[in-house]
Amino acid sequence: MNKKALSILSAGHMVTDMNQTILPSLLPFFKDALNISFTTAGTLILIGNITSSVIQPLFGYISDRRPTKWFLPFAPLIASLGMALTGFVSTYILLLVCIIISGLGIASFHPEGFKTAHYFIGEKKMTGMSIFSVGGSIGFAIGPLWALWLFTLFGMKGTIGFIFPGIIMTIIIMIYLSMLTSPIESAFIDSKKRQKEPLTREQKISLILLICLATIRAWAQIGLVSYIPFYYINYLKGNPLYAGKLVTTFLMTGAVGMLIGAPIADRWGHKKFLLTTLVISIPFFFFFYYSKGFWAFLFVGLAGMILGSTFTLTTIMAQLLLPHHLGIVSGLMVGFTIGTAGIGVTLFGVIADTWGIPTAMKVIFLMPLISFFFGLPIKYEYSIRRSK
Repeated sequence: MNKKALSILSAGHMVTDMNQTILPSLLPFFKDALNISFTTAGTLILIGNITSSVIQPLFGYISDRRPTKWFLPFAPLIASLGMALTGFVSTYILLLVCIIISGLGIASFHPEGFKTAHYFIGEKKMTGMSIFSVGGSIGFAIGPLWALWLFTLFGMKGTIGFIFPGIIMTIIIMIYLSMLTSPIESAFIDSKKRQKEPLTREQKISLILLICLATIRAWAQIGLVSYIPFYYINYLKGNPLYAGKLVTTFLMTGAVGMLIGAPIADRWGHKKFLLTTLVISIPFFFFFYYSKGFWAFLFVGLAGMILGSTFTLTTIMAQLLLPHHLGIVSGLMVGFTIGTAGIGVTLFGVIADTWGIPTAMKVIFLMPLISFFFGLPIKYEYSIRRSK
């Protein structure tokens, strides 16, 4: 395992993903500044989701077909540039263009980043990849704080500050670009030849099942992030700050769970760990629902930690299932699953409108169980002991 390379890639991941949570944080201010409707504002989120997540497999396909090392240094810069310009636009169309630019930067980094990290993770696959992945989780968490801090100090023009982390990260990756890309260049010729080999029926079925599992699991996470505030603010008429703290706890413990669970998954076996944690997370969600105060934070934190421990794992499993298609499987497991899950969250809105927010919450709690059943037939086995 090359921790130096993984740390650099993780920092790039952090800077890139900071830009994914900036838009939702500043959307109320964009709505007021440009005098747009809620529907039009929601369209910005949808377009941002499509350009930053759903199209990632396209960039993964390009990455597998030809060397695309320049995605690594310039993607964080493009992602940051798009968001940096949002505070200077005067029309909705120009704001949309900025969001698309940022989204393309985000989308181009992830398949190349996960693919590059794969060559530095060594034998402890999950442990190594968790170092790279946790950067993205940190970026998600600090993006809103960074955005609101700049806005508080400088107003809308403060968005220009988003560009500086991108510039710094581009310079750092450029300095180490040769080290980061040399393993890919040496493996590219062999990988290009093996890509022409047809996938087996077992590989195709296992990949489809893994994509379904990861999509439904992401559906549960995004659903909780969206509906915990609805439940505590709209249904229970509680404190918005309290709901926000619960969401933050859920997301941050997910990142912690990723680091804690990684070595266990490597030693225990990836599929076994994945299926076990999916089932174990369910009772903690219900404990959280029926608890208050400290216990609510404890149980939502434990649920987030257990469920979050598997997010990088499914990407590793897909990479090991199709080792000569690293770019496209990374795009599918990271961008496509999260993007489609985000769109699918609208179904919870239908459930909430028809049967109430508590019912929608309970349906979300059961999503990991559905993921579990998709995971059972997957033909996959890996652990450090077995790989020797």
